[in-house]
Amino acid sequence: MRVAIVTESFLPRVNGVTNSVTRILDHLERTGHEAIVVAPGPGADHYRSTRVLHVPAVPLPVYRSFPIGLPSPRLAAALRSFRPDVVHLASPAALGAAGAAAARRLGLPTVAVFQSDLPGFARRYGARALVPALWRWLRWIHDQTDLTLAPSTATAWELERHGIGPVARWGRGVDAERFHPRHRSELLRQHLSPRGETVVGYVGRLAAEKQVRRLRTLADLRATRLVIVGDGPARRDLERRLPRAAFLGFRTGDDLSRLVASLDVFVHPGSHETFCQAVQEALAAGVPVVAPAAGGPLDLVRHGETGYLFPAHEPAAMRSAVLALVRDPIRRAALGVAARQSVLGRSWPELCDELLDHYRAVVGTTARRALAA
Repeated sequence: MRVAIVTESFLPRVNGVTNSVTRILDHLERTGHEAIVVAPGPGADHYRSTRVLHVPAVPLPVYRSFPIGLPSPRLAAALRSFRPDVVHLASPAALGAAGAAAARRLGLPTVAVFQSDLPGFARRYGARALVPALWRWLRWIHDQTDLTLAPSTATAWELERHGIGPVARWGRGVDAERFHPRHRSELLRQHLSPRGETVVGYVGRLAAEKQVRRLRTLADLRATRLVIVGDGPARRDLERRLPRAAFLGFRTGDDLSRLVASLDVFVHPGSHETFCQAVQEALAAGVPVVAPAAGGPLDLVRHGETGYLFPAHEPAAMRSAVLALVRDPIRRAALGVAARQSVLGRSWPELCDELLDHYRAVVGTTARRALAA
């Protein structure tokens, strides 16, 4: 199969969209499929054996480090030249809209993967007036496609509520070797909690949409050490508000594996996640999770079995859930074992095989439609 991926983000920028796309490309290469990537901004012209075509971009006003791809005739030319069997639109917004329109003109089957909640992003950054227009824009983009894939049940419901469809659920894979209980490091734990405190941690971007400020409700918990892994525009403000927390910055690779596995409790405060890969990685590392009963965590955390879900708009309930785990190490250990078991069977190869099935389905539907025309 020949797959053209039009993505709103790609290397050297590292985020959830980029990570998903690189995992898909790895699987396509490993299983004998061909691919091309169209991405915004400067970068390398190949990812492994896959050619990457970069189009002009401008920085997003809120996040200067996040470029927005501009419509370019190079996109349609690349699709015509490559002649893909299917076009994959990764988190389509700006460049993805141009990709959807070009694919429609060329009669190419399309699968759109919804990942970035732009209307929610606008609400949280004080631009509520833009929300209706953003939903209209997203509806127009997805109307050009054959299938929209939502990362969670809650997101699928939200998309359908706003007139986007057909929608199917496609989650995210997890590297259960990279995130594994065996990476727990007692040496690291001695450094983080020299007096044997229970280590409570958050891993993710430090930005308003993640609602990391809610961690303030945990700041005075006795016999705990709050550890925050990640970086972003809110870091300086959070360091001022949480002077006793350990801010470890952005981590990757083996360093991240050790940090996640060395936590006693993983807490995610934000209630606007379309999936929340960090939660899934903590579960794989055998760490019980406390997260809101909203968005992606609803599919990932089994309340009372692999962690606790708290009412999304009651951060005080997050504190109570964390406190319950801090006070009960036996319960914590049992939930950690169940957490690890809950993600087995969600490897990236298995999830990418599901994605290939979605590709084949839209290719078949498009072919039948063409024959009937």
